[in-house]
Amino acid sequence: MAVLGNFLKGSVKITSTLQKIRQPKPFKWQKKVLRKLANKAKNTQFGKKYNLADVYTSHFLDGRKDFYEAFKTLVPVYDYNKIYEEWWHRARQGEVDVTWPGIVRNFALSSGTSEAASKAIPVTKEMIRAIQRTSINQIISLGNYKNLPADLYEKGYLMLGGSTLLNEVGHHYEGDLSGITQKTMPAWFHRFYKPGQEIAQEKDWSKKLEDITISAKDWDIGFLAGVPAWIQLLMQKIIDHYGVTNIHDIWPNLTAFAWGGVSIEPYRKEFEKLLGHPIIYIETYLASEGFLAYQVRPEGGLQLVLNNGIFFEFVPFTEENFDENGNILANPQTFMVDEVEPYKEYALLISTCAGAWRYLIGDTIRFTNVARAEIQITGRTKHFLSLCGEHLSVDNMNKAIEAAASHFGISIPEYTVVGIKHPPLFAHQWYLGCDQDCDPKVLGKFIDEKLKEFNDDYATERAHALKNVFCRLVPDEAFYLWLKSKGKEGGQTKFPRVLKGEQQQDFENFLKIHFPDVNQ
Repeated sequence: MAVLGNFLKGSVKITSTLQKIRQPKPFKWQKKVLRKLANKAKNTQFGKKYNLADVYTSHFLDGRKDFYEAFKTLVPVYDYNKIYEEWWHRARQGEVDVTWPGIVRNFALSSGTSEAASKAIPVTKEMIRAIQRTSINQIISLGNYKNLPADLYEKGYLMLGGSTLLNEVGHHYEGDLSGITQKTMPAWFHRFYKPGQEIAQEKDWSKKLEDITISAKDWDIGFLAGVPAWIQLLMQKIIDHYGVTNIHDIWPNLTAFAWGGVSIEPYRKEFEKLLGHPIIYIETYLASEGFLAYQVRPEGGLQLVLNNGIFFEFVPFTEENFDENGNILANPQTFMVDEVEPYKEYALLISTCAGAWRYLIGDTIRFTNVARAEIQITGRTKHFLSLCGEHLSVDNMNKAIEAAASHFGISIPEYTVVGIKHPPLFAHQWYLGCDQDCDPKVLGKFIDEKLKEFNDDYATERAHALKNVFCRLVPDEAFYLWLKSKGKEGGQTKFPRVLKGEQQQDFENFLKIHFPDVNQ
């Protein structure tokens, strides 16, 4: 009898009911968060330079938005390169009270998808606690899902991420965020956590997958968490190793899968072929900079975490605020959470208890439910294509690829697109990960027509400057092998949906060498 499971399920149900009763107060919560952040950091080097004390004091003025107007006036907008070069590199070298009080003892190394080099993101004690609180709240939100078995809460939780082994660098540690948070993982959770400390520390991705596969038969997994592409690869490896029909033959109690960072839809069809029965999908928005949002209810979007150490600002993703390469311009127009409009595209700025200030995290979102502060991630500020004004977003691309896969009865789990010169004007070149027979010209024409339906700017430019669309089919493995060649295999790494500059040239050279038939 699942005594512990019944107790946990009952506790989760009660708490989630109380959460429903407690109405969201987006503006009030965010005002309080910024007040606390400004007060905490007012005596840091950053706080003194930009007078965060004035931001804190302005909270008590009569004007409803005086505090935010002061904040926007005093503090400039930062992207990663600017804040690292001006501030974070000093904290990394051991300076005290740089952008957050004290010494930063942990830095998360994030390779991301937009930059070639790793980023070093400060992770403070306050941020670790904030991530833990949000993680607990996400577990509590499972009470909103009906008919979950009580013993699910006693099953294993397999988290497939990067190596949790941290490197000690002078006064601090550096490594994957999962390694930083694992150090402070509650003792009671170790009983449920898989793959366990030894395997989780493994840096060789192939060996990690092999070790997990060998151990899989001994685990009773209820939850999976990770990037869809790598979870799918792992499940296929386990199925092949044990010669079973589907993953539920090994893990009969597998009930839920939590993922983030990409759309699940390109992977869903092939993913579900590996299952014995349907499971629950739960989207999360956990970045090295913080736990920003998670799916609270089955039918909802990602709900922003507005009362836990992160202050959000929203920048309309337009030509008035961003250049053609996705770089934010000086003095952009910004809004608080109570000022946004549904279904408009915004880039995110965050100020956090890890010492990020008006920091462009690089993602674009739209609000699907303003009252609930629920969002959908639409892409990256630098992962869009606009050679001549077509303004093609990752969300547009995902929908077109999903439609094509469904129409032709094929699977396209990975893809990327590049902009090319097509004298005298321009064209798009698609690379689609597909191991099934399909005419690339027919496929490309279908995707082109769908994009015209989804995006008026694209339709307009296809009649003018965007003169052609080309499509090439690439084996699925090409995308993963390229990531491996760049040292970005596994963990939270995703393939860029748009390639530009050096990344574009590198990928195309990689295909010429390793997959020459693609370019025929």
